[in-house]
Order: sequence, then structure tokens, then C-alpha cells
Amino acid sequence: MARLDLPHETQMGQTDTSQTTIVPAKTVISDEVKLTLDLLPHLVWIKRADAVYGNTALKEYLGTEQSLQDCEWLKCVYQEDAEHLYNLWNHAQKTGQKFEKECRIRDVNDQYHWFLLLAQSHARAAKQFDWTITCTYIHERAVLLRDTTDSLRAHTDMLDVSVDCIKIVRPNGTVSHMNRSGCIALLGKEKVKKFDMEWLGLLPPEVRDKGQIAISAAAKGKNARFAGMSGEGAARQYWDNILTPVVNDEGQTTSILCVSRDITLQRIAENKLRISSERDELTGLMNRRSFKQRLKKSLLKAKANKKMVGLMLIDLDHFKHINDTLGHPAGDHLLRILSKRLSHSCDEQTYVARLGGDEFAVVVETLDELETFKQATQKVLRQLDRPITYTGKLINGGMSIGCAMYPQDAKDSSNLLKFADTALNNLKDGGRGGVRFFNQDMLEITLKKAKQLETARRIVRDNSIEPHYQPKVNLETGKIIGFEALLRWKDVEHGIQLPSTVVEAFNDYELATKIAETMHLKIFNDISCWLQQGLDVVPVSINASPVEFMRDNYAETLLKRLEKQQIPHHLIEVEITEHILAERGYVYVARALNKLKQVGVRIALDDFGTGHSSLTHLHDYPVDSLKIDCDFVHRMNSELPIHAIVQGISQLGPILSLDIIAEGIETQEQLDSLKKVGCTLGQGFLFSKAIQSDCVVEMLSHNTLRIKND
Repeated sequence: MARLDLPHETQMGQTDTSQTTIVPAKTVISDEVKLTLDLLPHLVWIKRADAVYGNTALKEYLGTEQSLQDCEWLKCVYQEDAEHLYNLWNHAQKTGQKFEKECRIRDVNDQYHWFLLLAQSHARAAKQFDWTITCTYIHERAVLLRDTTDSLRAHTDMLDVSVDCIKIVRPNGTVSHMNRSGCIALLGKEKVKKFDMEWLGLLPPEVRDKGQIAISAAAKGKNARFAGMSGEGAARQYWDNILTPVVNDEGQTTSILCVSRDITLQRIAENKLRISSERDELTGLMNRRSFKQRLKKSLLKAKANKKMVGLMLIDLDHFKHINDTLGHPAGDHLLRILSKRLSHSCDEQTYVARLGGDEFAVVVETLDELETFKQATQKVLRQLDRPITYTGKLINGGMSIGCAMYPQDAKDSSNLLKFADTALNNLKDGGRGGVRFFNQDMLEITLKKAKQLETARRIVRDNSIEPHYQPKVNLETGKIIGFEALLRWKDVEHGIQLPSTVVEAFNDYELATKIAETMHLKIFNDISCWLQQGLDVVPVSINASPVEFMRDNYAETLLKRLEKQQIPHHLIEVEITEHILAERGYVYVARALNKLKQVGVRIALDDFGTGHSSLTHLHDYPVDSLKIDCDFVHRMNSELPIHAIVQGISQLGPILSLDIIAEGIETQEQLDSLKKVGCTLGQGFLFSKAIQSDCVVEMLSHNTLRIKND
């Protein structure tokens, strides 16, 4: 065949030419040898000094018209594989060096299949060689391997996002792929073009035996795990290596997925005592235990010197989001940088502690006036003004600070911490960021919330919840067009109670969902009874609190309950407040509302006009009706701007094909004004208060309400 001068490439499977054996030249290939070769399934080609022979398998595969002289048949190799193969063959004919190559060879039907080509030489004289080339069929294995490689390449970007070291290891222990974190940890650089190195060779000698045992187990199809290390000295890292075999349909392990998680801090904690029991390991600041001891001493000192002490409790805003998106190393980096800045900003009268997580404490001692402490809080607040980056991404965020003073707010350290925490929670309840000083009203609010939560737990436990129903009416005809189900609960001593007595429960996921479940079951049971009585049932609205959407299963849960009670979807309307749509987790809300809308459940937007982006919400969410807040209805006849707002909302209905419902109608004057501005639907005490289920039966029988004149 023609000698091609192609670029040199690294050759696979080469051996030392010194091992080539000189054998007597055989110019004739015996019939016995030919018969033996013809029985083999492999493609075999033999070249002697004066003879060339291809076995039956080779001839049948290539076709009889292919010349077997001077290796012309190698031209049937696929073009992309041929260049490297020609280089190997040209070099081998000069040196006698054996080689192997995976390549695609064209058959008699012009179809290509993968073979493992092995060329073996026998020296008959100086620089004169006989050759035996065998081609073993490996098509299925080669295709599967390349499909796997292509799939891994498509997922490279996704793997590189992970902070874990992720490696794809062949059963023989060589690396076929490694993500960005793995390259940094084991190779010291972010990107590597070619792998094929021995994984265990990158690890310290002391862990290689354990690693080999794990690889051998994974190669046999078993999950494996071992503790590893990387780096040296101060840069040493400890890893938890989890090996999972990737098997084909025949149960054979084709590759091994290894996920290595950095457990350096955990390992250090297991192997030695804390360097200091009074210091936070991550930041070097005082920990909670030592801080409490120091704070007690500060108060004793202030009492003796008749001075004041200011306490700041700091909470980083949305710190969990940083950990979730960039990984804990990014969060740790932020904590360390902030710790250094806080420490450097302190004078001799101030000290800092990390109480745990993203919570810090700053104490200013020997204060003579409150203004000095206020200046200190502003100085602390500015410590996140300068950018903090991690892997090129800004991670500053913000901070919320709750403050309390000794002796004005508390006389001891326990209450001082409690009241600073109360101020911090009060700040976070109203929105994050900034500084909030404790006052007595906050304590009363905290106690009130605690009482409401306890009451909510009790009414759920005692099954004291009773849904009441307030009718929605056509303002022109008085016809009932729907009901709103409202939470009521029965107290043994004080009778029926309003939801305002347990309003804090709707900020607690567990309590809110338990209350909602009880309400749903009782409401759907009432609707089922009304249907069985043959009544013309109108849609019933149920209220949903924001926290009910936090687990992203609101729609599925509600639909299962409707299905169980066999309630038609069009008889249910879900009311949400406009504020829900501006809070975190609004994506879950949108998904739930769209799913409910698709099956016929109506969606109402309550308290419309009180939020920040009302018109945007109408475009982005599947809303069927808007409810004008009762405060607007009560003020529309005394305040012209409010009257204009109500008129504007009422006129949106026909334009946007939405029902507009006015809430809290209590007087004839309000009713007349609403009619004049074009509002046709409403509810309120002028028509009826919220009533029990048995009263609904009577009301539905007549389906018309007379306006109350008292």
C-alpha cells in the first residue's frame, strides 16, 4: 500500500523492539496453517517474505474483489481512523514494533463495524519482518462505550457546577472524565483535555489499597465506599468517596461513577480535639458558650461602673440561598470575610462572637450614652457594603440587626439576649435589612403570637374548627352567585371565635396546613350534602395562606380532596391575597394556580389594589375575579382618591373579562356608590354575615337576599 507521510501521533500498545524474535524465514504458508486460520472467526492477514494470506473470515467480510497483497485491504478502514492507523503501520514496518488500534472497517455491503486490530511482527532478518494482523469484532462494546462517552460529554457542564469531585472511572481504574472540582482538587487546574491517568496514582500511597478494593468491588457491580485524601501538609483534604457501578443490560459494569465529597472539617473534628473550646473553628471568633460567659462579665462590670452595655444580634439575609446555589464553601467564605471585617472594625470596648450558622453577636461595653451605640450599629451595618466575591460571583447579601441595651431593656444577660432576638425577629417579620431596637411593645407582640400559636394547636387538636359561609350577591338583583368559606372556631366559654385570634398560625406551615385540611374536609362535606339535597349549589371560595404553597404540592393535595369527596371542580374557587405573589416562593404559587385553573377551579385575587404590582399580577397569573379590599369600600364616599381607585378597578372587569367583587359592604350608601361606578357583585353585612351550613340550605332554597335595613 502507499506510504503516507502523516503527522506523528502517540502509538497505542507499542512494545520494545528488542523483544522481537528473529525466526527462520518461511516463504510458504502451509495448507494446515491456512485450514486452521479459516476456522477462526477473527479477520486474519499474514504476510511472509514471498506469501500473503487472508483467512476466509477476512475474505467474506471484505469481498473477494479486495486485494490482500501488500496490505491494500487496510484502505477499507474508516477515514477518521485511517490516518492514525497508517502512521502506526508505516512506523511498524520500519521497526517491527507491534501495535493495536480500535478502528472501523468497511464490509462487503459498505457497512462499517468496529474491530480491535492487533499487528504482530516476526523478524526474519535485520529490518525485515513477517506480519500477522488479527481483527477482533468489538462493534457492540465500542458503540456502547462511545455512546456513554457522548452522554457524559453532554452532561459535563452540569457536572462542573457541583462542588463535589465527580469522576467517571473505567473498571481498570483509569479516569475517563473528571469534573471541574475534581480537576482542581487532584490536578491543580480547572480544565484537562485528556485524562486516561490512573486515579489511584493521584492519591497518597496510604489510601491506594483501600481505593483498589473499592474499585474492584464496583467493577463487579457492587456499590463501594472508602475514605480518601489529597494534597499534602496544610493543603491536605479528606474525601468521602462513593463508587457506584454503571452497568449495561447484561449486568456488566461499563464504568464507575465516583462522587467525592470534601469531609476535611469533619475528619479533623473526629481525629483531634478542638484547638480551643472557646473559639469558633470556622471564623476564629468566640463561640456561643464563651460569648455568654463574657457577656455576664460585661454586665457585672457595667453595673459596678454604672455604665451601659449594647448588644447586637446579627442575622445574614438569605444566607441559605448562597449555600444552596453556590455551595457551602461560598457561605463559609462569606462568614470568614465578615468575621474579619467585624473584628477589624471593633475598638477595645467591643467584641464579636459567632453564635452559630449565620448568626453573630457584637457587644459594646462601657457606654455612656445611647447615641454611641447607635453609631456602632451603623458601622457594623456598613461591613457588607464592600463587595465580597466567590469564584467570581458577588455573595454579599445584607444583614439584619436586632439590638437591646443594659440596663434599660434587661438586667441580666439571658433577658438581654432574648430581647435582642425579639427585636431581630420583629425586623425580619416586617422585611429584612437594617437595625431594630427593642421596645416593650415588641415583647407584647411576641407573647401575643405565642398565645395564638398555642390556641391554634389546641383548636386543631380538639377539632373545634367550624366553617361559616358569607354569600356573594349580584348587587342589582340580590341573587346569590357564590359563598366565601370563612374560618370560625368554637370556644366553650366564649362561643364562636374569629380567625384573628389565631392569625399567627397562618405563618407556620404545619399549623396552617392542618387548619386548611380541616376546613377543606368540612367545606367539601357540606357541599356534598347540599348536592345530595338537590340544591342549586353555587361556587364556594376557600382562602389559601402563603405558607401553604411552600412544599409545592398545594394543587395536588387540594385536587385529591376534591376527588375523594366527588366535588365538581367548578364549584370551588381559591382566594389568595395579592401579597402572596410578591413573596419568595411565588413560582410555587404560579404553578399551583395554573394547574388548578386547567381543571376548572376558579382563582380569585383578594385585597386587590393593596399590593405593589397589581396589574402585572393580572397578566402573569390565571385570575378569574378581583376582590376590592373592604377598606377601599368603607372610605370611597369620604375620600375622592379612594373613590377613583374603586371606580378604576370596577371598570377593569369588563375590559379584562374578570369578575369584580366588593368586600365589606355595610351601608346602603356604599351599595349605591358601588353600583354607580359599575361594580355589580359584592358581599358584606348589608346582605348577610357569615352563616353556618344549615342556614346555607335555606338561603340556597330561595337564592335571593333582601338588603338588611337595620
